[in-house]
Formats: sequence, C-alpha cells, structure tokens
Amino acid sequence: MAHQPTDSKRLLSYVIAEWACSLKYEHLSPAAIQAAKLFWFDSIGCALGGSQQDDAKILLKHCRAMSGGNGKATAFVSGFKTNPVDAAFLNGHMIRAMDYNDIYWKADPCHPSDLIAAPLALCESEGLGGKDLILATIIAYEIEMRLCEVGRPGVREYGWHHATLSAFAAPVAAGRVLNLTPEQMVSAIGISASRTFCPGVVTAGKLTNMKNTVDPWAGRMGAESALLARGGFSGPEHIIDGKEGLFAVFKHVQYKGEPATFDGEALVADLPNSTNSHYRILDCGMKSFPIEALSHAPLTAMMKTVKEHTIKADDVKEIKVEVIARAADILGDPHKYRPDSKETADHSLPYCMAAGLVDGMVTPLQFREERVLDKALIPIMDKVKVVPNEEFEALFPKFQPSRVTITTNSGESHSTRVDVPKGDPRDPMTEEEIAVKFAALGGDVIGKDQCKKLQTFIMNIDRAEKVDGLFELTTARS
Repeated sequence: MAHQPTDSKRLLSYVIAEWACSLKYEHLSPAAIQAAKLFWFDSIGCALGGSQQDDAKILLKHCRAMSGGNGKATAFVSGFKTNPVDAAFLNGHMIRAMDYNDIYWKADPCHPSDLIAAPLALCESEGLGGKDLILATIIAYEIEMRLCEVGRPGVREYGWHHATLSAFAAPVAAGRVLNLTPEQMVSAIGISASRTFCPGVVTAGKLTNMKNTVDPWAGRMGAESALLARGGFSGPEHIIDGKEGLFAVFKHVQYKGEPATFDGEALVADLPNSTNSHYRILDCGMKSFPIEALSHAPLTAMMKTVKEHTIKADDVKEIKVEVIARAADILGDPHKYRPDSKETADHSLPYCMAAGLVDGMVTPLQFREERVLDKALIPIMDKVKVVPNEEFEALFPKFQPSRVTITTNSGESHSTRVDVPKGDPRDPMTEEEIAVKFAALGGDVIGKDQCKKLQTFIMNIDRAEKVDGLFELTTARS
C-alpha cells in the first residue's frame, strides 16, 4: 500500500532514512572501513566461541526443528542453511553469547555488533559483497551509538534495556543492504521498533539465557522488518518523536523529579557523509575480558595491584571496589554474590574478582559451569565490597573510573585506579591482540589454520564480490 508521510520534515525517522539510503561506500573514510573490518574480526571470534555455549546450541536445535534446512543464508560453525531472518538471529546470538563482543556506553550502553549479523545474512541471501556489508555495518554502529547518547538520562535509568534502542537501529542497517527507498526504510524502523521494547529485567538480579538474546532478537526484527517493508508492509513513521512514540512514552516517567527527555537534534546532527567525516564506529570499544563492560576497569585495577605487590588469594582480607553507582547496582547486587550460571557470573563483579585473584586470569574457562559453581570461591567473593563513588560519577561516561583497594591480613593496603580499560578507543586492541583472542575462542572450533585464513579473509573483505567465503571458513570441518 502507498505510504504517505504526515510531516516528513519533522519526523526523525525520515531524516535517518534519507541519510542511510543516500550513504554510499565511496563516502566512507578509510579509518571507518578499517574499524569495520576489525570489529568483524573480533565479532567472528566471539561467534566461534559463542557457538559452543548451551544457549546457542538450544537455539540451533530449535531453528532446525522449525525449518527444513533449506535457504540462502548460513549459520556459523554448523553450516546450517536457513532463511536470512533465522540466520541473523542465530549468528547474532553467537556473537553475543559470551558477552565478549564490543561495547559503547554513554547515556545507555550498547553492543553494536549484536546487530551486524542481520546485514550479513541479507548480503549472503541477496548475493551481495563485502563493500555492501561494510557500509551496512558502519550504518548500524552510527545509529545504534547515537541512540545511546541522546537520553537525558538513558532508558536504563527507567528500568528498560538497551535492546529497546537497538530495535530502531537494526532495520536501518538491514534496509540499506536491501536498498530500500526512504519511505520503505521509515516503515522498517516503525515495524521493528513497535515490536521490541524490552524491560531491564533481563539484566537485573538472577540472569537467564535472555540476557544475551534480546539484542540479537532486535537484530532479527531488523532483518524481518526490512524484508516486510520491501514487500510493501507499513509501519508508524512517528515511532521516534511523534504521538506516543519513543520520546513521548518516556516523557511520562519521572527521574529525580524530572521527566525523561531526549536530544532529538543530537540524534541526527552532523550525520557523516564523506571521507572527511567522523564516523561513530571509531568511538566504539572492544572487550579484553569476557565480562560485563563496567567490570573491565576494576578487574584491570585488581590484576595490576596483585601483580605489582605479588598478592596471593590467602593473603587477602578485603577487596574494596569503588565504581560509579550504576556499576555497583548492576555488578554488586546480592544475587551476584552467589552466581549459579554463566550469565550471572559474567555480570558478577565479586565472582570475576574472585576468579581473577585465585586463577590469575579471567578467560572463557572461568565461566564453565564447574568453575562458576565452585564453592571454594565463595569466601573470596564475600571479601569483595562494591561501593559507589560520587567523584567517579561525575567523570562518567567520558571515563570509566574504578579504584580497587586490597587490604591484606597483615594490615597493608594497596590501591590502583584505572580510568580507561584496555580495548577502549583510547587504548585500543590491535589486530595482533584481536588475533590472540580470536585463536583462543576459535582454535578448538574450526582449527588454528582456519582461524588464520579467516583473519586474512575478513581483513580483505572489501575485495570480496560475495560473502560466501566467510561462511565456508566459519564452518567447522567434521
């Protein structure tokens, strides 16, 4: 059906759609293109490791049962053939499954790579190449990250999960792959975002498999919504700043006596459109630990303190961790002192600190069930005291300050403060460092030789006329 805008100049969905539809690969800066390749390199590594998680296996089994195994899109590792919507979901979940993929945190947090499996699935099913994928990837990062900047405060402060915002970004990236018109793109945004408002319960208290699933589900909705819009299905154009849209819904909520607001002008100000523009993807970070983002600075601080002063677990009387208030709320609530699943453990600062102190490292190995349930760590966890620091609050989100003070049984105290964790754009991971992480995650899944071939393919993906070779290399050999 024909879709007539009521006030296209006012509505933000049109501004975003027109920008995304007009942006071309030739407009991208070399730095943004290189960043997209590195984030794909990191994301595929995360997916290889994520494929071995129980929740990823459950989803694959479910999709196999729901589909005949025929289709133009491929799931990582298994090589399962299906439709692009299911492939986007399965692959997006694998990227997310270990909570080891990228991170950006301003007013709200996000993991933009949760959304890029959708354009990949559509590139494969549409027979498109690496340049199309890079363009859509940079668009996904741009809109997702901007959405996480404009809340005053962010939606998380009202009890909502950032997957709510991802639902607005995912269809833009997917729609660009399908070469939608601006009107179709507006509908895709409306279809997707109407369907995926997500409460913060998925990361509150005891965590479940849904913690790592809601954002990939937004990616799935992005792919499906873009396909529906291409077929003529319509969605509300006023989903962002119109009647009962995103801004209006949150304006009803009070925070510290004031209504929520969004900076709509900032959402679309100076959208990049040339090789000289600054693209948001350059501001996103990576994770050097497979844990919740705000845990990185305190864990880094503790590991530095332990190494510098040769502190053993048996020497420790107390570990005081000073962080911003939201980090204390997320990472140090009572449920986090007795994690009974990987999902809770990787969001538990007491667990991560205890495992790091005892094992001397925090890797995927520390989140295997037998280690998470090891009662020997409980006495160490109980020595971790997580407290908010008002001084640090004023520095966030420009910095992620944390101070760790270890008091030993002999009465000595040693403190270390970290403001910028490794992987932050101000201390980025190099291709060589990502390769080490990649091999650790994928070596046992597809073999170390195949990992090296994948690195070469990904870092030259702009030369690929089709993305099929990526799936050949991510498929495990029997």
